[in-house]
Amino acid sequence: MKIITTSIVTCPKYGYKKEEEMPTDSCQFFYESENCTTLLRPLEGDCCVYCRYGTVKCPPVQHGESCC
Repeated sequence: MKIITTSIVTCPKYGYKKEEEMPTDSCQFFYESENCTTLLRPLEGDCCVYCRYGTVKCPPVQHGESCC
């Protein structure tokens, strides 16, 4: 299975979207929206910001590993 390393993150505050390169060896717990500087964090039960706000789950989850 090919791992996808880019995801489009959508800020829930204003809907701003930006394509980002995800780290392949870890999860990202914080992300600041470039548009409004809202600090995004995963919600309870989410692995990371990409698994919550992105179009593609993070690489560790894609690989079948448990949450970071």
